[in-house]
Order: sequence, then structure tokens, then C-alpha cells
Amino acid sequence: MYMTLRDRPGHGGPNRPRAAVRRVSGTVVLLGTVSLLTDVSSEMVASVLPLYLTAVVGLSPIAYGFLDGIYQGASALVRIAGGYASDRSQRPKWVAAAGYGTSALSRLAMLPAADFAAITTVIAADRLGKGLRTAPRDSLIAAASQPDVLGRAFGVHRTLDTFGAAIGPLIAFALLATVPGSYDSIFVVSFAFAIAGVAVLVLFVPDLPTAAGTGRAGLRRVIAGVTGRNLRRPLLAAALLGLLTIGDGFLYLSLQDRDDFAARYFPLLYVGTNVAYLALAVPLGRLADRVGRGRVLVAGHLALLGGYLLAALPGGGVGLTLTVLLLLGTFYAATDGVLAALASRLVAASARGSGIAAAQTTVVLARFAASVLFGLLWSLQGPRPALLLFAALLAGAVPVAAWLLHGIDRPAAPTPTEPRTSGVPR
Repeated sequence: MYMTLRDRPGHGGPNRPRAAVRRVSGTVVLLGTVSLLTDVSSEMVASVLPLYLTAVVGLSPIAYGFLDGIYQGASALVRIAGGYASDRSQRPKWVAAAGYGTSALSRLAMLPAADFAAITTVIAADRLGKGLRTAPRDSLIAAASQPDVLGRAFGVHRTLDTFGAAIGPLIAFALLATVPGSYDSIFVVSFAFAIAGVAVLVLFVPDLPTAAGTGRAGLRRVIAGVTGRNLRRPLLAAALLGLLTIGDGFLYLSLQDRDDFAARYFPLLYVGTNVAYLALAVPLGRLADRVGRGRVLVAGHLALLGGYLLAALPGGGVGLTLTVLLLLGTFYAATDGVLAALASRLVAASARGSGIAAAQTTVVLARFAASVLFGLLWSLQGPRPALLLFAALLAGAVPVAAWLLHGIDRPAAPTPTEPRTSGVPR
């Protein structure tokens, strides 16, 4: 349904049918398949990690907050490097492959990890791999897509990605139901899925160049593109909102604290969120193409605010828990791919990977700080007051972010080294 006859976005010339322009490239579908397999792997581990760390390893909320911050933010250390390496080398596929491979190996490394230091190291390695691969992969998506369907292209990719993220916790739940406490089996099966994802990337995904050549002049263009005025307001908005975005694990632990359903089926909470994300990623991506990506990004944080408020209620129940999961999935569908699509159109093609990485790095660094702070507040005041405080701050931050993103969806003007084309990214 989403494939074209050619992966190159310029195929067919200016007279190609409009319907073909609106379809999503086969490269996007292949990259989505890679992410599907990888997310089966990563979400198998992520869905049991909060319980494993707090109930089995015995970490305190502060220690878990630090590890959750590592999980959220360690990738920031290499995102810019991954984006620049993609732009510099003209080989984004192989930069991404190195990141996927690093994350795959970390699954096996969880087997001998038994203390705080070892688990921290393994989680950091997994997230560093994610940071290295994300910008090159998203740069490939942007290079293979028409500008007027970028939101849809990222939505299709995130839909496949999230389908894998929904399957992963189901497999983990089945393994634990079959053999209670069998965390080692989760790590081994997770590794197998991750290796399958690397194989699809290496064997089938074309290595599309994402920019004209780079050298010293190219580095200057990258720096200018990333630090230019087009990205300043989006980065400020992303940082402000990211500082008030806590990790999923904390929300799920909050639900578990008050709700027998959430406690009994903890790994399946991730499934609920991912199913909502799966259903909404493409529709919200298409909506972002029509009404503006900045508007959809802000609306997604309103959904997150609703999730905070409902999770902070003293009483619970199945319906309320499912509503929180729906709001959290809506938040991800409205922000994840939409932010990458927004950033990719605000910088020149030669700095596309670095521009996407700059936006993503800003978000993960801010979320690292948010996780550490929330863990501290949880320890001092409990989950409900901490959630209410973050909800109040987010309610104040959303209008500021909306002002910063107002009218931001205009594409970057062409540079002297990049003459205007018919609108097809090179």
C-alpha cells in the first residue's frame, strides 16, 4: 500500500502522477521493518526492566530514576556524532548499522550483569547504540521521501516500529508466564530479534546519500545549519517540554502503586501504549503535514498532561489505566516522528542528519534531567505529589512552546551551495 515503484524520490520527472508522489518509499518500509524487529527486542527488555530493577535487583526510586535517566539520555552523547558521521561519510546506512549492532550485543551483556554498576554500563551501551543509529536512519527516511509527505513517511516508519514495540512485551509476558522469573530467556530471545533487524538493514536497505559532499566547508555548513536561527526556537521548545516529560516506567509504576490490574499485568502496560501509538502514528503524521508539525507537537504534550493528571488520581481501575495508556500513546504518535520531520525541513540537505540529531539530543538530555528529578521527588514526596507538580509545570510550559513554534513549519531557504529544486530533497 505504501510502496512506490522506485525508492528514489525524484523518479518519474515533473509529470509523474500526483498519487505516486503521495506514496511512501519502499526504503521507508524496509527501515520500518528493521525498527520493528529491533523494537521487539528492546521492548522485551524495557517492559520488564522497571520491575526487574526495583523488585529483583532491589533499587530505590532514586537509583531507578538515575538508571531511567541513563535509559532516556545516554544516547544524547553520540546523536550529534551519528548525525555528523552520516552527513560527512555519505554512508548513513553503515553508521546506523553500527548503532543497531551495538544495541544487539548489549542484550547478551545483560545475562552476566547483576549489580548496579554492571547494569548501568549495559543500559548505557544499548542507549549509545540507539543514539548512533537514530539520526542516520531518520536522515535516510527524509532522503527517500517527498517533502509534502514527510509526516506520513515518518508516521509509517513509526507505525512499523511501534508494531514491534507492541509485540515485544507480549513475548516477554508469555516467557514469564511460562517460566516465572525467567529473565535470562528474555535477554536471549531479545538478542535473536535484534540480530535479525541488523541483517535486514545490511542486506536489503539501500545506502542512499543524504547530502552533497562534506569536508571542512561541509562541516561549516553542518554547524551553520544546526546552530542557525531556523532551529533555535524548535530546540528551545523541545528542551522546555522535554524537561517535563518523565519516563514511561515511572508512569507505569505509579499505576501499579494504586491498581491491581496494572500490578498483575505490568509488562502489558507497554502493549497498551504501543497499540495506541500504532493506531495513531500515520493519522497524526498526515495531520501534521496538513495543519503544521509544530501544532501537532504541542497537542501531543496536552495528551501527556492528561495522562499525568489521571495517573495522579488516588483511585484507579481498568478503564482509567487504559485511558492513561491511550493518552501516552497519543503523545508519542504526535511527537516522535513529527519532531524529526519538522527538524529535517528546517536545515539544508547537507546538514539534515545533524539537524535531526540536534533536535533529538535536546529532547533526550532534557528527559534525562526530568527522570532524575522525578525520581528524587518520588522519594521525598511520593508519586502523586510528584506527578501533580510536573503536570502543573507542563501546563505552564505548553503555551510557551506553542508561541516558540508558531509559524515554524516553513522549510529552510536554500543556501548558495544548494540551489532550489522542484521541492524534492536530494
